[in-house]
Amino acid sequence: MSLSGMLNKFIISGCLGLAASSALAQQQPRNIILIIGDGMDDQQITIARNYLKGSQGRLLLDEMPMRASVQVQTVDDAAPQKSVYVADSANSASSIATGVVTSRGRIATSANTDQDLRTIVELAQAQGYKTGIVTTANVTDATPAAFIAHISSRGCENPQMMVDALVLGRIKIDCSADLKANGGHGSIAEQIADSNLDVVLGGGSKHFAMLTPASQKTVLQSALDNQFISVQTSQQLKQASNSQLNKKLLGLFSKSTLPVRLRAEGGRPPEKPEPSLLNFFHRYLGSVELPEAVACEANPEYLATPSLKIMTDVAIQRLSHNNNTGFFLMIESASIDKQSHQRQPCGSIGELQQLEESLASALAFADKHGNTLVIVTADHGQAAQIIPDESLFQPFDVPVFTPGHLVRLKTPEGAILAINYATNDFPMEEHTGVDVPLFSNALGRSLLPTHLSQVELFEHMAQFLGLAPE
Repeated sequence: MSLSGMLNKFIISGCLGLAASSALAQQQPRNIILIIGDGMDDQQITIARNYLKGSQGRLLLDEMPMRASVQVQTVDDAAPQKSVYVADSANSASSIATGVVTSRGRIATSANTDQDLRTIVELAQAQGYKTGIVTTANVTDATPAAFIAHISSRGCENPQMMVDALVLGRIKIDCSADLKANGGHGSIAEQIADSNLDVVLGGGSKHFAMLTPASQKTVLQSALDNQFISVQTSQQLKQASNSQLNKKLLGLFSKSTLPVRLRAEGGRPPEKPEPSLLNFFHRYLGSVELPEAVACEANPEYLATPSLKIMTDVAIQRLSHNNNTGFFLMIESASIDKQSHQRQPCGSIGELQQLEESLASALAFADKHGNTLVIVTADHGQAAQIIPDESLFQPFDVPVFTPGHLVRLKTPEGAILAINYATNDFPMEEHTGVDVPLFSNALGRSLLPTHLSQVELFEHMAQFLGLAPE
């Protein structure tokens, strides 16, 4: 054979090999592992990096091959054409889950018109994908609920909270239109119990202990009737990783949100700087006493709690078992947000550490299963701002201090990390309106742009799985 003939044969053989490889890739199961750090903006990531790895260190997030920024959009419920610039977890998670911008507090329902919005979980299930939800919050909380349920208010978590329940003891909830008796889907817990999800793991057992209105059964009993198996402890979860892998799994490991891994020493609350009396006469007079520096310590309440990584490992194992189609798994590290509301950076740091461990499991699975898209993002920004521990204006010899709450955190590398919380003077901090980061494994580089909205994130995920939004 001539040299040109041999070359042509080599090229043709290579092309056939590439085509066969491409065809094989198309036939392989397609999986999405979406990890949401609730409230995880760049401030939260930087705080965690400084504490866990040091200022010269790197998180696993920093090693991800692809990074983008995501725009968070919200509209006014009474006037959906009007933008609102700061989201809550309900509407922002709903945008990711449904591809539709809605108003704060809504769970996969449209602003003003209250129409159900089809979620990526429902679309995936309709095309034979397995689906799962893992969270460190109540499984009925806003972020997981947005992928599972349809209801007008995030507060309607169980049958007893549908009408006249009070949020924070003050604000009435009315989900009467969503009652099963009125033709609705029922509370979020009831919708989970009635669902076709393959795996649901997290907290919130108190919401499943309530009786359903139409019977004397609890919501948990309804879930068992719907072919879920139930686990409540770490040991039971470990056993579930090796048994009844084709059964639907509901794991509820605390009455409410799972305990966080880290806390401030002695559970110390945040404090405000204390200016001297002279400062009240003039802001340039007197002095200021800053809160004492504090270190993080292990939270004793966390010890019996299954970690986010363990829950992730069990979920991936069950979703991938005997699965020739693929799966969609949403994992939420919830208390980055919840601890920031309480001005507790140690809790947020420990929760971001759990996200990193869960991400390691997701990437290890993706390395062995080439059609697995791993995405890490946040639903919205949160309070927490790194500020100088020693003010840049100290040489002016005036008392310069934040008007907010200040936590001066002792880091393992021997420095002080000053974290400011100043969105309000209410007992709870608020969200912020910044873009949030997005990270992806190498597969995402060819699929995701470097800036996108949460609606577009839904669209790209649906396209990857070959889903046709209705």
